[in-house]
Amino acid sequence: MNIEDAKLKLDQLTKEINHHNNLYYISSAPVISDYEFDQLLNELSALESQYPLLVHENSPTKRVGGDITKNFPAVKHRFPMLSLSNTYSKSEIEDWVVRIQKLTDEPIQFVCELKYDGVAISLWYENGQLFKALTRGDGVKGEDVTNNVRTIKTIPLRISDDAPKSFEIRGEIFMPIAAFDQLNEHRKNNDEALFANPRNTASGTLKLQDSSLVSKRTLDSFLYSVYSDEKIKDSHYEQIIQSKKWGFKTPSSHDRYIELASSIEQVMSFINYWDEKRSELPFEIDGIVIKVDDVNQQNEIGATSKSPRWAIAYKFKAEQAETILNSVTYQVGRTGSITPVANLTPVQLGGTTVKRASLHNADQIAKLDLHINDYVYLEKGGEIIPKIVGVNLKKRKAENTKVNFIQCCPKCDARLARVEGEANHFCPDEKACPPQVKGKIEHFIGRKAMNIDGLGQETVDQLFKSNLISDVSDLYNLKYDDLIQMDRMADKSVNNLLKSIEASKSVVFSKVLFGLGIRFVGETVAKKIVAAYGSIDSMMKASIEELILVDEIGERIANSLFNYLHNEENKILLNKLKEHGLQMEQAKKVLSSEKLLNQTIVISGVFHQYSRNEIKQLIENNGGKVGSSISKKTNLLVAGENMGPSKRQKAVDLNVKIINEDEFINLVK
Repeated sequence: MNIEDAKLKLDQLTKEINHHNNLYYISSAPVISDYEFDQLLNELSALESQYPLLVHENSPTKRVGGDITKNFPAVKHRFPMLSLSNTYSKSEIEDWVVRIQKLTDEPIQFVCELKYDGVAISLWYENGQLFKALTRGDGVKGEDVTNNVRTIKTIPLRISDDAPKSFEIRGEIFMPIAAFDQLNEHRKNNDEALFANPRNTASGTLKLQDSSLVSKRTLDSFLYSVYSDEKIKDSHYEQIIQSKKWGFKTPSSHDRYIELASSIEQVMSFINYWDEKRSELPFEIDGIVIKVDDVNQQNEIGATSKSPRWAIAYKFKAEQAETILNSVTYQVGRTGSITPVANLTPVQLGGTTVKRASLHNADQIAKLDLHINDYVYLEKGGEIIPKIVGVNLKKRKAENTKVNFIQCCPKCDARLARVEGEANHFCPDEKACPPQVKGKIEHFIGRKAMNIDGLGQETVDQLFKSNLISDVSDLYNLKYDDLIQMDRMADKSVNNLLKSIEASKSVVFSKVLFGLGIRFVGETVAKKIVAAYGSIDSMMKASIEELILVDEIGERIANSLFNYLHNEENKILLNKLKEHGLQMEQAKKVLSSEKLLNQTIVISGVFHQYSRNEIKQLIENNGGKVGSSISKKTNLLVAGENMGPSKRQKAVDLNVKIINEDEFINLVK
């Protein structure tokens, strides 16, 4: 196949994939199976690998992500991205409608829409292609999140030919409730901190540096406002209908996500309907937006410097319920953190029965001035579990006793401590406090750490109570006779568990470090530290100041790691794990050569003989490090075709040597 034929085939595949993508995600009417779609995508990917010069930045293969973005540059909006004025008062909405109707002699029709609880986004399209995606920012400039937005399947990378040559379409990016729940379930199974709510998760996801992670988070979108120098439609409602024809996912009138209204009564009917029904939606909303439909009337009514006068948002009040505080209990986490929990008389809130609520810490209890048997107000304000937001003092009885935060650990009776500047109390007796000991073992055997199968929470509890394990090193002393006597442990399961324990000795050092459960040392931090120091012995020789120099390691993490490594009991534990044969240093990478040793190399542009990933591999195999952007630390820039002029200029300004693909290949031969 010559390059012309390849280009025709690539264009044909791209058009076909975009068509099926639209049918699946926008029209919800797929005509081919997932397997057939994947085959088309694989065919396109193979063709792009063969002809990298033909790869377009909006290729459907970009949906899976893979670009690393160290920062999100601010870009000026072509049209100011104003925010809406809002109110929690229905009477103020009625006043606004009356006021707007008096501003013109012509009858005014309104559009009522859902106020999606997500992240506002502005998409630029040039000649039918997604050109740029910006967050709201300060309304004048927004952050460029184009690479991440390209991974969202409901946002078209190419649109129909009848759309304006240049325009913006704005809307909201959000995370569906089902996707959020699934993500949190996955994090729970992997001993990771749970996300608080879909909105914050969508916002955080959109700012992830690795777009391949964004593609796995199942973000979604609704687009509903068009901005262009070309005239489109005189009606905002009709513009939305037109946008759907171009290929965008827009609010559905069939599902009553959008509705025309010509009177106060119709506006209030829409508000009241969704105030009652919002809990049934597959995504979160926090209110209703009312807009003047006629675009000419919008222009006539105008805007302030902050918000349009022709639109307003009615915000729903957070759902609340009143119930009785029966008691307060205290949970001990694996790091010793003490969390107070309110036990309540069951009450319905947001479609679920609530029996408990988080009280967070001692300060929160004091702030609320809680008493046992108080009538308390619960609210679902975006937290994972409901929180108490107030007390009905009118119902408080004189005999209700004040809630005082405990002084000693509820599990081991050790005196609680509190680090200056931190909100939580913690139990300092990490070696003897049962929840901490068992919690550390459960963390150690988890999938993200040592990945030891066949050892559940109940079995860990039994082994602990039988004095067979008191720390993670004891796992490697377990024998067949110890395990066979445990409940639900038969011959096969015991043998499989012992094999899994033995296999964990070959788990890489970064996972061992993460598995130790050092405070503030998560999975990513563990990898960074191991990459910097290579072995436990090297880490132990490092000062706090030296640890702080590691990428993304601040003073808090450095102090925690230093204190852990220099604790005498922990030193004994680490020596035991060494003796058992666990990996306590990073496996030394076998290099093809040291021609690029300790050099930081940036690659940019399109390459012919090797893919970008292959060039990255060549750099690393020859001792070099791949940089994401040009800086004073950059030694070399490998420039492919179509490299941006700004990157070349920056390299020149910093005296960074620039070589082409052929020169690079000769360099590593």
